[in-house]
Amino acid sequence: MRALTVESLDVRHGLLQAVRGVSFSVGSGETLALVGANGAGKTTLLRAVAGAHPPANGRVLLDDADITHVPSHRRVAMGIALVPEGRRLFPQMTVEENLLLGRTAGRPGEWSVERVFEMFPNLKARRAARAGNLSGGEQQATAIGRALMTNPELLLLDEVSLGLSPLIVERVYQSLQKLIDTGMTVVLVEQDLARAMAVADRIVCMLEGRIVLERTTDEVTREEITQAYFGLRKAGQQGSMHP
Repeated sequence: MRALTVESLDVRHGLLQAVRGVSFSVGSGETLALVGANGAGKTTLLRAVAGAHPPANGRVLLDDADITHVPSHRRVAMGIALVPEGRRLFPQMTVEENLLLGRTAGRPGEWSVERVFEMFPNLKARRAARAGNLSGGEQQATAIGRALMTNPELLLLDEVSLGLSPLIVERVYQSLQKLIDTGMTVVLVEQDLARAMAVADRIVCMLEGRIVLERTTDEVTREEITQAYFGLRKAGQQGSMHP
């Protein structure tokens, strides 16, 4: 079953077309990694799926229902949660208060504050600390936890490793792998190709707003992704390429 389908999506920033005719789908329980250089359109695409940026053309479907014109707060209630680049926490609120904001979506499910602390045990001792006083890794864990508190079917993660030390990235990805193992459907934007390939079932590489490579991780090499990443693929080269 397809959890998410994107069809011929165009997204603009004023006169700039950031996403150009993008189409892909994500199966239920699948992890898809979106990779590409800065400015490739990854974040804009993720925001369009979440409803934070309206598309100029194309469609977004959740479980085959057209949600292209559904506002972002209703998409949260339907099961889409976005962890934005930069975390976007409320710095004067505590960890627990930030987590409880996820409950305001009113979506039933199993996620609770205590379950988030089981997923991210380093947060438990910090539950009463203000989010603005947390380390980068603790803030990222809180941001992911807040999204989980909405009880999502589809989790969108934008640059979870950005600005974190290698040790903290390792911890975040250990927790992310546990989450993936529960069957959560995940779309992950990640600059670190090794990390992306380690957790994803499929890789989509974007270049200048378009998809230039789409493969399962067991049939693509890091070299092939790198070539697509920088636009170095040879003319006529095959393998799930998009025009």
